[in-house]
Amino acid sequence: MTCPICEKRKSARFCPAKGEKICAVCCGTEREVSIDCPSDCPYLVAAHRYEDEHQRTLPRDSPLLDVKVPQDVIYTHQNVLSGLAFTAAKFSATQPDTTDSDVLAALEALAETYKTLDSGIYYEKPPNTPPARDLYTALAALLSEAKQQSAERPGSSAFAAGSPIKDSEVFPLLVFLYRMGLLRTNGRPRARRYLGFLRGQFPAAPEFKREESRIIVP
Repeated sequence: MTCPICEKRKSARFCPAKGEKICAVCCGTEREVSIDCPSDCPYLVAAHRYEDEHQRTLPRDSPLLDVKVPQDVIYTHQNVLSGLAFTAAKFSATQPDTTDSDVLAALEALAETYKTLDSGIYYEKPPNTPPARDLYTALAALLSEAKQQSAERPGSSAFAAGSPIKDSEVFPLLVFLYRMGLLRTNGRPRARRYLGFLRGQFPAAPEFKREESRIIVP
């Protein structure tokens, strides 16, 4: 049979997302691009394993590359950092269409917002796409709660790890998560590698139960 995507080459691999066989070339080029691959597809798993063995570097044109992320801020406010990561992972569990690109867009936009706060000029520009914009709102709400609780009850907040967190300290936390995402994703439009990594940091959370397999034996 001819591949239904290119209509040129012979179909050889069963694609669980398409529910039919496609050629190996289209599997490789359209994976996580035009094909929304399930996480347990064996070809996707093999591709991700290869990517793990060949670590990605930060693209030179990435925003916020010149920002210095102090290690003491990461250590002092690791609970806030974990809260942000958990919020993104939980959001993706309730909104399965969310991709790494959405998470990166939300983190970058929120980091830029806090950058303006630190300069004394408030300027907010949420992402345009619905998943990224909604995640931006969820992350912003978490940070607002964290700052309020740490200011009112220093040391007793679920988010605080000692002293109240400042806007100038929130900014590098967001940059840290953004850079981590750039390194964890593979840059494909429908990739969810970074989201999978975030979910893996909370193995006991019931929200992140393994999704039911979409692979159908042909």
